[in-house]
Amino acid sequence: MDNKKLKDLLVRTVSGLVLLLVVVGALLWSKWSVGALFTVIMVGGLVEFYRLCRKGGVEPMYSVGIATSIAIFIVAFTIFQQWGTPATDMVGRIVLGAVLYTMLMVPAAFVCELWRKSPTPIANIATTLMGTVYVALPMAMLLFVPQLLVGKWSGLAMLAFIGIIWVNDIFAYLVGITLGKHRLCERISPKKSWEGFIGGLMGAVGAAVLFGHLFGGNLLVWGGLGLVTALTGVAGDLVESLIKREVDVKDSGAIMPGHGGFLDRFDALFLSVPFAFVYLLLARTLM
Repeated sequence: MDNKKLKDLLVRTVSGLVLLLVVVGALLWSKWSVGALFTVIMVGGLVEFYRLCRKGGVEPMYSVGIATSIAIFIVAFTIFQQWGTPATDMVGRIVLGAVLYTMLMVPAAFVCELWRKSPTPIANIATTLMGTVYVALPMAMLLFVPQLLVGKWSGLAMLAFIGIIWVNDIFAYLVGITLGKHRLCERISPKKSWEGFIGGLMGAVGAAVLFGHLFGGNLLVWGGLGLVTALTGVAGDLVESLIKREVDVKDSGAIMPGHGGFLDRFDALFLSVPFAFVYLLLARTLM
């Protein structure tokens, strides 16, 4: 390995360790540190998404998208603080929050576009709304995953869920570089292989079952969570690659040396959370 590759690996490793410490520390410290961490990820991801849209010739409304997303997150965080609330009431409040989101953002986006004199008003409104659906809503929904998993707030349960995504990434990478021969989706991501995909899937399900055993939960539900999270996490990675390929950029940002931007690091999380949320909600209702 030459000096440049060695230096890049070192930078990537140190940066990854710092990110790991920040995430783990925030999740285990308090609900407020969780809220602060998620807000930073949400705003950072939104800014990067809107920046990519601009590179593609569209002009999303930063202020409308970010302001509305923060408002929605505040509503979700307020509900998140009430962990003693029965799950049915909690879900009802989440649905109410989603309705309020629609009532708040859609009219605001249409009205603001009247005064912008942009040649792409429809695309502007669409990408503004899509940014919140793609980035902000998943971060708000993520707050409730521990409640649906173990019935109460638990930083460890949240860490376990995020850990499943990390294990999927790690196993997919390790298996892919050692055994990968058949391309998964060469048009979008030439380096991903079916072998890596299967390795990541097995690692995620195995990690989920292990976490379920440690938490004393239903191993079938946890195993299913690993399967859902892995499948949608890979899709999230490919979706972000598709967006970057359209605007011809390598990384969505440069906030984390060696790792790119917020979208690069949390793309799997953004897409997997809604599916995991619905899966856990159905599992809780049916079982």
